Amino acid sequence: MSVEIIYEDEHLVAINKEAGLLVHRSWLDKGETRFAMQLTRDAVGCHVFPIHRLDRPTSGVLLFAKSAEVARSLTDAFTAHQVDKQYLALVRGFMPEQGTLDYALSFQPDAIADKFADKDKPPQAAITHWQSLANIELPFAVSKKHATSRYSLVSLVPETGRKHQLRRHMAHLFHPIVGDTSHGDGRHNRFFREQYDSHRMMLHANQLSLSHPVTQAPLQLNAPLDADWQRIMAEFNWSLVAARKAQYC
Repeated sequence: MSVEIIYEDEHLVAINKEAGLLVHRSWLDKGETRFAMQLTRDAVGCHVFPIHRLDRPTSGVLLFAKSAEVARSLTDAFTAHQVDKQYLALVRGFMPEQGTLDYALSFQPDAIADKFADKDKPPQAAITHWQSLANIELPFAVSKKHATSRYSLVSLVPETGRKHQLRRHMAHLFHPIVGDTSHGDGRHNRFFREQYDSHRMMLHANQLSLSHPVTQAPLQLNAPLDADWQRIMAEFNWSLVAARKAQYC
């Protein structure tokens, strides 16, 4: 099984990570045999250094460096908030046209991966900007309280990079991401599985913008939507309007 390379030069390689693929080996899933880091290394024929992470259920742009020096430069750029990240998400309900959530997030450790981490960390600042791209009201009573069900397609731009930030922020706003089994709504997740054969979390890192760490030229990396996303976008007649609006996010 190969990975989809969306950009490569002598210093960098970026892939379109599929949903469900771990970035690298993890104690969280000892039985997994496929990892983005190893698949990318095999595809380009050299060692690669992961620069940032995407949650396992999130798809989209994942960037690697081909040397430790370039990796350090990129890591510094991410830390200094010099990299702009944009995501697409399908969420429950109609979201306001645009807005910003400034809501600190407490540390939520993994039982294994964060076994030795400080469990008493104070909440960390977390800021997310959003823009609503499209919405739809479906004639299905997913909740007993309503005869119909509403959903929005939103562009999310995290200003900070906290663990599960977008997932937790959307849940805090009562607009959980469809397919999120940790912070979402099980009734709507089940509805999308049964009605649209969608078995993934509907969160996609569609764009990463930065200065090239060596040439300093502007670099914009774009990850196409997978078949599940494309099917739902077509079903909801969102493809054209979303693509047009996303250009101005």
